[in-house]
Amino acid sequence: MYLTKEVKAEIFTKHGGKAENTGSTEGQIALFTHRINHLTGHLKKNHKDFNTERSLVKLVGKRRSLLDYLKKKDIVKYRELIVELGIRK
Repeated sequence: MYLTKEVKAEIFTKHGGKAENTGSTEGQIALFTHRINHLTGHLKKNHKDFNTERSLVKLVGKRRSLLDYLKKKDIVKYRELIVELGIRK
């Protein structure tokens, strides 16, 4: 399993402040990014898996919405998170 309890707690500790803070915008964006990277790797091997492709598109849309929200609320955190996660190339 690619997303264990420990990995999830580590993501939220690093980006959300503490492991119990699973509702923070930064933590959610980091978790979505982790999942998107995993699904992208899966789709490179299994290019005909259309259900995974649909899930990936939905996740990217959710992450985009959260990034837009964060950009409106705190532009400095937005820019730091973009650089830290390597979302923009």
